[in-house]
Amino acid sequence: MTTPSDRSRARKGRGATFDPHNRFSPTTSDAIDDGWWQEDAPTRLATEVRDEPAKSALSWNHSPDLSFDRSLNPYRGCEHGCIYCFARPSHAYWDMSPGLDFETRLIARTGMVERLRDELDKPGYVCRPINLSGNTDCYQPLEAERGTTRALLELLLDTRHPVTLVTKSALILRDKALLAEMAEHRLVRVFVSLTSLDDDLKRTLEPRTASPRTRLKIMRELDAAGVPVGALISPVIPGLTDHELESLLEAAHQAGARTAAWMLLRLPHEVAPLFEAWLQEHYPLRAAKVMSLIRQCRGGEDYDARFGHRMRGEGVFAQLLAQRFRTTCRRLGIGSRTEMGLDTSAFRAPHAQGDLFD
Repeated sequence: MTTPSDRSRARKGRGATFDPHNRFSPTTSDAIDDGWWQEDAPTRLATEVRDEPAKSALSWNHSPDLSFDRSLNPYRGCEHGCIYCFARPSHAYWDMSPGLDFETRLIARTGMVERLRDELDKPGYVCRPINLSGNTDCYQPLEAERGTTRALLELLLDTRHPVTLVTKSALILRDKALLAEMAEHRLVRVFVSLTSLDDDLKRTLEPRTASPRTRLKIMRELDAAGVPVGALISPVIPGLTDHELESLLEAAHQAGARTAAWMLLRLPHEVAPLFEAWLQEHYPLRAAKVMSLIRQCRGGEDYDARFGHRMRGEGVFAQLLAQRFRTTCRRLGIGSRTEMGLDTSAFRAPHAQGDLFD
């Protein structure tokens, strides 16, 4: 395991610069220079994938901060490697590190379609929109090989079940026709995550994601196909990306965004030291200022997990961000993320029509 003292080099195409200790592990190890020659760590790290049979499909939450109460996550870990990803700490549950392991040691959940079909068919199931990508991006590179996201969407279309999607991957355009058909039945809303219009910043902040220009292209093509599309300006990073808030909204509006939402940078658990190490590696002259502004928005801490605070923060700087977002959306005529208008009335259980003939 790599330790904080080894935060020396960024790996090509990866966001994290080290593997923090797994907080659930009973033991720790430290790398010590004993004077003997040691081979340098590779600058490129290969991606490993293992299969995990899914015991269930839907994940449930009761968070008042979220607009959905259920989600689908076909993959654990994410090769996109976004250094700020709030889902990184979840990798510790699988006995892996939230650092480089999160973006290089992935888990593909198998049998998701069958599990979802069973759950939708349960007596008493109440149809409400499902969020696809609640934890990691369902269109990350692994989806091109596995196709689990597309198979789930086909089942949701067949059952007339509404779904929302969040992605920063051009792979979603593979399913443009399918999403357009779902949109005809008011079954889908797509949100494209926008962080920065700066290509150089994107390359280190979100190393294996689509470029800013490509994300705007995604929005234009989906809008032209009749798929309702919105922009998720997230995360807003004080002192690093906050100055782009208005320009991001304007670009999204020109690309066809009908709705928008924003979220302040979140640094739960291991994400805080990972992000701070990334700052020191790539933006050392800004690091102190960025962390100071973040703490001003978090009551003096790296993170505040309280409901009602974790998405927006508090204090003068956070209030100013919220005001700037509202003012710009009002000027551009962009609606809020909650204005989705999805249809839950046409839902039909997967086996309902065939029961009489079984």
